Amino acid sequence: MSPKALKRIRNIGIIAHIDAGKTTLSERMLFYSRKIHRMGEVHDGAATMDYMPEEQERGITIMSACTTCVWRDYDINLVDTPGHVDFTIEVERALRVLDGAIGVFCAVGGVEPQSETVWRQSEEFGVPKIAFVNKMDRPGADFEAVINAMRTRLQTNAVAVTLPLGHGADFHGVLDLINKEKLIFGEDDLGQSVYRTSFTDEESALAAPWRELLLEKLAEADDTFVELYLEERFSTEDIKAALRRVTLARTFTPVLCGSALRNIGVQPVLDAVCDWLPSPADVQPARCRDANGNELVVAADAHAPAAALVFKVLIENGRKLAFLRLYAGCIHEGDILHNTARNADDRLGRICRLHADRREQIAEAYAGDIVAVLGLRSAQTGDTYAHNARQLTFERIATYDPVITLALEPRNADEGKVLDDALKRYTEEDPTLHVHIDEDTGARTISGMGELHLDVLQERIRREYGISPRTGNPQVVLRETICKEAAAEVTFDRDLGKEHHQGHVRVQVEPLPRGHGNRVVIGDFLPSDATLARKILPKAFLEAAVEGVNDALQCGELSGFPVEDVAVTLTAVDRQEGLTTLPGCRMAAGQALRMALSTALPVLLEPIMNVEITVPEDFLGAAIGLFTSCNGKVDDMKEHNGRKLLRGTAPLQKLFGFSTALRSATQGRAGLVMNFDRFDRP
Repeated sequence: MSPKALKRIRNIGIIAHIDAGKTTLSERMLFYSRKIHRMGEVHDGAATMDYMPEEQERGITIMSACTTCVWRDYDINLVDTPGHVDFTIEVERALRVLDGAIGVFCAVGGVEPQSETVWRQSEEFGVPKIAFVNKMDRPGADFEAVINAMRTRLQTNAVAVTLPLGHGADFHGVLDLINKEKLIFGEDDLGQSVYRTSFTDEESALAAPWRELLLEKLAEADDTFVELYLEERFSTEDIKAALRRVTLARTFTPVLCGSALRNIGVQPVLDAVCDWLPSPADVQPARCRDANGNELVVAADAHAPAAALVFKVLIENGRKLAFLRLYAGCIHEGDILHNTARNADDRLGRICRLHADRREQIAEAYAGDIVAVLGLRSAQTGDTYAHNARQLTFERIATYDPVITLALEPRNADEGKVLDDALKRYTEEDPTLHVHIDEDTGARTISGMGELHLDVLQERIRREYGISPRTGNPQVVLRETICKEAAAEVTFDRDLGKEHHQGHVRVQVEPLPRGHGNRVVIGDFLPSDATLARKILPKAFLEAAVEGVNDALQCGELSGFPVEDVAVTLTAVDRQEGLTTLPGCRMAAGQALRMALSTALPVLLEPIMNVEITVPEDFLGAAIGLFTSCNGKVDDMKEHNGRKLLRGTAPLQKLFGFSTALRSATQGRAGLVMNFDRFDRP
């Protein structure tokens, strides 16, 4: 692949709060690029990118969907991501492999809670973005208010490059501030025809202050453009070139506007993707580590040995489909690549371009491509595949700890086998789902990110496997910690099986501030002479004691849940020649830690959720009363687009059923977003 061809690839995602119009926008982008010949609507359950029955029934995106389209001879790999917080992992792993993104905002709702979350995620990955203010045709639409909210709440240099003609029911077109043209989109052909005319005097007066602000902000952000601006000798192409530079540098966010549902303003978004978002050649080379742990960078070179990251796995008809971002090299069907995370060699089967739930088989893929591959048997989310000549590992994709647990009980033995197969498949596909099976009782519990997450899982089990296991009441996932210092000393001395094991360990524990995690250290109890220390206590015995401590931290004394925010110091690991064994040290360390924890005032920690409620003022009192009855603590309250925005925290245990009660108390007019904040005492 030539450098020119690489520069004509765009790997982009659409990110936003739920119901901002991401999927509707992606549907129009596919239609205008002639990837599809008929637009489906989210509210009809017919959108191309929402292909799961659960998505079609609920009208939301649950699983990120990939597709490829062509606009102006640019290949655009497009990922539509979910907006609901329960499916944040889908956004996280998409952003991990994308080069650019479109942030979609509702012209009425503005910067909503999940908008902030996904924007922050994209910033962590250094993803350049453009913004699209959607739903300009809705009553209450306020373009300027959305831009101001982006500047204050997202801390981004948001500047309009298109301007709405009218608001609400009067919205009928956009003004292009760069080319100084009015754009009207044909109603007879679903917006495919774009009519461009010069500004009228009235439109020039409307656009003038916005255009001047655009130029001023560009001059502030770009050293090359400031000279042209001050000397007043810049052209339209100079403005576009400057916009590309500052967007790639993430010092500027171009903002466009329109109404995807009414087919207005979508083609300028496609143009902006090609003009201002990066190609694989424009972004920083991917960072990785070699077999010795040394940090390397991988340039997007099609002639280098292959290197790819698995960012998603699906199981279809019993076969594993791995979604790859190819960072270097070229792959063909039949190639053998090494999974550096699993130390396994896999042969590539079919290579496919993606179009939601459909596949288009291709002969080869190059650096910069996003493809799906069959045949990678050992693949899991976050794994690296590399050519044998290039053993390296990319940073793994972050995962999230689940906060809610549900018990599942099969109705008979045959259903139990089917249920286990289903759970094995879903946990392979979704790293935020955790399954635990009690070997003694056979009880199965599934943990996830929220009630909706587990509801969707149960629906999929019923639809895809034809079983309906009984469910217990949802339970929150807890943690334990301690409130004071303590110490304990244990001598383990007993037979295990046919062998006798002995070990003597003394530990000390103390609480750490919330959110600091655990710290296990070896105290200064060894002789200063390192040679003598090895003779007295080989390293393996220390490692066994540390392993025993770490094992015991996974199961607290009060509830059996993991212990966190505790500092553990090994103050003694004694060895008797010929008696002390590695298992003895490990068992003694675990018992000593459990004894110390039991005397250090252990307490339970519950998941504490960030809660944001938007509600009309008439129902504010009812919403606050309901929230405080759930042990909610109100942290902040302010006006937001004519409604009250209430922010606070509450323990998850008390929030079960809260969304239903809130809808009832506010006649369905309240909006609610919850996401995990921390484990803490309620």
